[in-house]
Amino acid sequence: MQKKPSLKDFAKELNISVPTVSRALKNHPDIGKALKLKVWELAKKHNYPIGENKNIRKETATKTIGVIVPNVEKNFYASIISGIENYAKKEGYFIIMANSRESYEVEKECVENLLKLKVEGLIVCLSKETNNDEHFNKIGKKDIPLVFFDRICRSQEFSSVIADNSNAAQTITNHLIKSGAKNIAHIAGPQILSITKERIDGYMKALEENNSPFDKNNLVYCDLSINGAKNAINKLLDAPQKPDAVFCVNDTIAYVAMKEVKKRGYKIPEDIAITGFNDEFHSIFVEPALTTISHPTFEMGQETARLLIKQIASTCPHAPRQIIMKTQLVIRDSSVK
Repeated sequence: MQKKPSLKDFAKELNISVPTVSRALKNHPDIGKALKLKVWELAKKHNYPIGENKNIRKETATKTIGVIVPNVEKNFYASIISGIENYAKKEGYFIIMANSRESYEVEKECVENLLKLKVEGLIVCLSKETNNDEHFNKIGKKDIPLVFFDRICRSQEFSSVIADNSNAAQTITNHLIKSGAKNIAHIAGPQILSITKERIDGYMKALEENNSPFDKNNLVYCDLSINGAKNAINKLLDAPQKPDAVFCVNDTIAYVAMKEVKKRGYKIPEDIAITGFNDEFHSIFVEPALTTISHPTFEMGQETARLLIKQIASTCPHAPRQIIMKTQLVIRDSSVK
């Protein structure tokens, strides 16, 4: 185990006396601000406790927040980022964006790089590949506030803001049943993601409450790629009993499903109804217009930033909070038989 640095070690590294180091850590008025900052930064680097002195925190503050999203090009994330930025700006903070590109390795690099930039807090939505959360251990050790949104982990340790995924999936599946669908399939996301589990849960609840039998062939997983979506919908279309409705994990997967269904010569929604999730911008322009779930994305971003900035400003330990935002079913032509 690495030896914990002492005041003597700090004094030697900075070429100053041990009493000077001690007074700097206590924010003594006789020590100049520039030297204090050097001592405080060195202490933070080695995780040396410098107490909860508000003046120290204020003088070392960078007023920056790091934000990591899986795909910055998606309207869903762009709207959430806009909400984060809107609230952060009002509170005197600015954000540094990082795009994990749905890669676990890139996500780890993003965390490292943002910590090097000395952000005061992090807001993160996990990549579709993230099945190990050890890279967030360092954040906890450095006592840097962290809030997750949408795709989350470690909810007993970190706060998060999510949509009511299970209720939303239950609502959209109920809508398909009420529209006359008898054999509803679900194209789910990667099994490791929290949103996948929550949406499957809602889908299954709706089938159960309507006494609709569940066919294991009607639940297929997708890696959220275009090819993954093609494989998923074609697997359903090749099944012995073809579904008459498909609830897709997001709108992009639904667009691909619609194209493949049309290629097979089926009509939407007469032969197969299709629904999405997220209400992306293009949902009103595809033919037929896509039934989907609309998120309060801008508000989700604001709420995430509010949670984080409240933690940054606090000098007391806090219990993690999970805020669940309500969604809305948007009915369009793709699901009404």
